[in-house]
Amino acid sequence: MRADVKGLSWRKSSYSNGDGGDCVEVSDDLPGIVPVRDTKLAAVGPVLLFPAAVWAPFIRAVQGRA
Repeated sequence: MRADVKGLSWRKSSYSNGDGGDCVEVSDDLPGIVPVRDTKLAAVGPVLLFPAAVWAPFIRAVQGRA
């Protein structure tokens, strides 16, 4: 799967710590695809791309609501 990730809007996990480290960011800008990146490597990548159909069950499982 490939997508142009330049110019996307990114948001940090609500569970990220306050000093800007250990953060995961996701973008909601691509329909059907969830780009994920490490804040510390935002300028150099990589950006992982997940189909939205697998991302939602993953998030529910992490939250303990699977």
